[in-house]
Amino acid sequence: MRIPDPPLDPARIAEFTANGYWLDTTSNDALEAWAHMAPNRLAIADGRVRLGFAEYYRRAERLAAYLVGLGLGADDVVAIQLPNWSEFAVALNAAMLAGIPFCQFHSDFRAREVEFILGFTEASALILPRHFRRFDYLEMLAGLRAKLPRLKHVLVVGDEVPAPYFDLRGFLDAAEAPVFDRDLLRRRRPDANDLCRTAFTSGTTGDPKAVLHLHNTTNCAARFVNETHRIGPDSVLLAVLPVGLNWGLLNVLQGIFAGCPVILQEVFEAEAALRLIERERVTHFCCAPAHLVSLLGVPDLEGFDLSTLQIITTGGASCPIEIIRAVRARLPGHLLELYGMLECGFQSHTTVEDDPEAVCGLVGRPLPQMGIRIVDDDGQDCARGMPGEILTYGPSVTIGYYNNAQANAKSFSPDGWFATGDIGVIDQSGYLKIVDRKKELIIRGGANIYPREIEEVLYQHPKIREAAAIGIPDSRLGERVCAAIVLKPGETLSFAELTEFLTDKIATYKLPEFLDVLDALPRTPTGKAQKGPLRDIVLERMRWRL
Repeated sequence: MRIPDPPLDPARIAEFTANGYWLDTTSNDALEAWAHMAPNRLAIADGRVRLGFAEYYRRAERLAAYLVGLGLGADDVVAIQLPNWSEFAVALNAAMLAGIPFCQFHSDFRAREVEFILGFTEASALILPRHFRRFDYLEMLAGLRAKLPRLKHVLVVGDEVPAPYFDLRGFLDAAEAPVFDRDLLRRRRPDANDLCRTAFTSGTTGDPKAVLHLHNTTNCAARFVNETHRIGPDSVLLAVLPVGLNWGLLNVLQGIFAGCPVILQEVFEAEAALRLIERERVTHFCCAPAHLVSLLGVPDLEGFDLSTLQIITTGGASCPIEIIRAVRARLPGHLLELYGMLECGFQSHTTVEDDPEAVCGLVGRPLPQMGIRIVDDDGQDCARGMPGEILTYGPSVTIGYYNNAQANAKSFSPDGWFATGDIGVIDQSGYLKIVDRKKELIIRGGANIYPREIEEVLYQHPKIREAAAIGIPDSRLGERVCAAIVLKPGETLSFAELTEFLTDKIATYKLPEFLDVLDALPRTPTGKAQKGPLRDIVLERMRWRL
């Protein structure tokens, strides 16, 4: 897989280079530098090993040489399906050191998703667990191999790796390093404007799209947030988000550029996360609002020493005001809200100077390196305070979708602005508010209803723990609003009680006409409610009740 035609716009390269956003170095150079400057400083820790920067780099270099020895190069793809283990960090750095594009994806993906990703990218090598969360990955892979003729090499992480598979963990843990040509490996290092990786969108409206990122578009996103979130060598990052997804990957790269430890939590569990914060003296971590709800629900929360926390960053969904207030009352550090996406990196976030309650529902001003416009359906700029689609331009924006000319034509304007599919508003102070996803808009009798507006009010109800508003098909009005909620333990809530609570808070035409109480909302691995699956669940429950 190489950068597809048309090639990179020279004007874009010149602009971002002149501004200092795009560099002629990569994360490989930063990792090597820290390996020399602070060899014994903790770099990566998981539940099994703790690696200093020198050992981290040594393992990445060793694996890079092995990949080169397999004959892999810039036209290949190394697919990485690993949970939050140290081997993930080593594998992605090894691929980058060897100049081989990589494709990371979530450890929860199963046969259909894995077959699609490996087939679409024509991956030559795959790195995956032997077992994780009681799932046998090799058994899954055995059923797919005949459909994946380009997949030649499988590297397995775990215990008791059967022949003929390559035991990656044993290879990396071995005290004796195999002999390799370090000069040859150095000559293989990529240029910062070479293709670094591909990653897949969530695919909520069909098969996912493969997003292409250079080293420069990837790395500048990590560097920008390090600067604004004050992350440096004295910081400690806790990575609870899956590294198989974009934000988790960027957490790992942030540690490399800052020269600070990244503590990997294998699977998010609230009490265990608190223990890690206390033991490792964590200063920063990123999460979704759902993670905050779980942390606040730990019975002896006040019994943990969380005094080192400086910044908690939440994203993926708007953080309700009641959660913000509870976090401020019970957790130290400053709560920030961030807006970003796989295609664009980080686009905006609130700052430590902002009052989290005063900017509730906002995601800050656009980063100075990034451009944001709000446009109407005709592509014309909206007036301040008027909703429209968010367009983004900047150095961390993808160069495009792989092998998908239709999506590229739809997503990019002739002058390079990317259409995010999000509806937003910029207020008079320049702060951005995400109103909703364009495709999640509910149209009732010709009136546009943004689910997020309803959800923000639902979260104010003292009995509601989680909430989502979805559109239910209706033959007369097109759609009607359904409130799907999860109650706090021991609570009950009637439709009449909910309507009474909402009546003076939102317009009548926005009031939910259905209420469905569930045990849990379906969520993405990053904690965002999945509206498509949720709608299917609610419709099936409605049919069952008839």
